Amino acid sequence: MNDNQLLRYSRQIMLPQCDIAGQQKLLAARVLIVGAGGLGSPAAMYLAAGGVGHITIYDNDEVELSNLQRQIAHHTDDVGIDKVISTRNTLNQLNPDTRVTTFKQRLMGEQLDKEVKKADVVLDCSDNFATRFAVNKACVVFRKPLVSGAAIRFEGQVLVFTSGINDSPCYNCLYKNEGDELLNCATNGVIAPITGIVGSIQALEAMKLIINVGETLTGRLLLIDGLTMNIKTMRFKKNLGCPSCGNL
Repeated sequence: MNDNQLLRYSRQIMLPQCDIAGQQKLLAARVLIVGAGGLGSPAAMYLAAGGVGHITIYDNDEVELSNLQRQIAHHTDDVGIDKVISTRNTLNQLNPDTRVTTFKQRLMGEQLDKEVKKADVVLDCSDNFATRFAVNKACVVFRKPLVSGAAIRFEGQVLVFTSGINDSPCYNCLYKNEGDELLNCATNGVIAPITGIVGSIQALEAMKLIINVGETLTGRLLLIDGLTMNIKTMRFKKNLGCPSCGNL
């Protein structure tokens, strides 16, 4: 690290759990983020601010006025442009040392496998079940840690999966390979800060995985009720009959 980096990340470096060695791991890390919306925005911003060296982002949407209430990587002047471009511009202003690679497309098929294989940690910040199950399957196949988040109305949830390690369950262990695609923010609404809370926790869990400190949410479902501020975790185990990871 150079002098500017030592100063920029000094508040993290002074943490005994991080230190210089941990910061160097962050600088060398490659994180894949699927989705540049309500969750992907805060997650990407905190990962870039914290010094993750390379962030790859996939999203096929353009910025709309209704996004600005919660998708904080985008600004009023960005309405009409690609979300990945808006996000990249924000991250470059936040930390020009972080390399940001973006693609305006849905991540699927061979491209999904390619990107997951290259990543150190994958963040699922998508808003549909088809993508969630596809990303989960790829992470299981390549045994990459996955940090999954969701937010709707006043509610949020975060999960971590580390397939192949300590009998970790996967997303498919908890949820069947189906879901109500109408259960989203566009049809049910969402309060702005809950997306920031979930995305920030996803960034924190990703950094813990990279540095290898603390206890992650592996095998636990973190549930947040923003109306009552009741936050709880529920433990769950690997499903030996899971169609995605049952044979690991």
